[in-house]
Amino acid sequence: MTWCVRHPRPVVAGAPEGDVMVYAKILVPIAPGYGEEAHRALKVARSLLTPHGRITVISVIEELPAYLTMDIYYAVDPSVRENQMRVGESIVEAFTTDDVEVVTRNGHPTRAILDEARRGGHDCIVIPSAQPGWEHYLLGSTAAGVVRQAHCSVHVLRQPEPKDA
Repeated sequence: MTWCVRHPRPVVAGAPEGDVMVYAKILVPIAPGYGEEAHRALKVARSLLTPHGRITVISVIEELPAYLTMDIYYAVDPSVRENQMRVGESIVEAFTTDDVEVVTRNGHPTRAILDEARRGGHDCIVIPSAQPGWEHYLLGSTAAGVVRQAHCSVHVLRQPEPKDA
């Protein structure tokens, strides 16, 4: 079930005059190597949230390829699994607040984000998008997959253009 509430706030393009679409449950994917765009995404999510809404930050740690996940590999380099755990713990520590729940998942980022959005009943996803290369013309690959397949609204944040010096 999707909740979408009209709430008087500053006018936003596409909304009726004087109203803006706001959401009750917003999912914000944060990459394990997050930067300033993660904090921007959280700020935007808060601006789109209903007064008693909830934000969930999700960080997805990609699975290692099958040929690297053999017990022999971890025996040779046990720091791989430890590093994955530390990354997840640092995101939980950095983003957990009274209005934000943080979850970490292992797997393919696009699939894990879409699964969490559906499982959690989120009505909006606010996702930062990396600067694309030729292979992803307009969006990064994860953001593009989320936009194409999401059951709910998706708000994509582009990185600001660099200022000329």
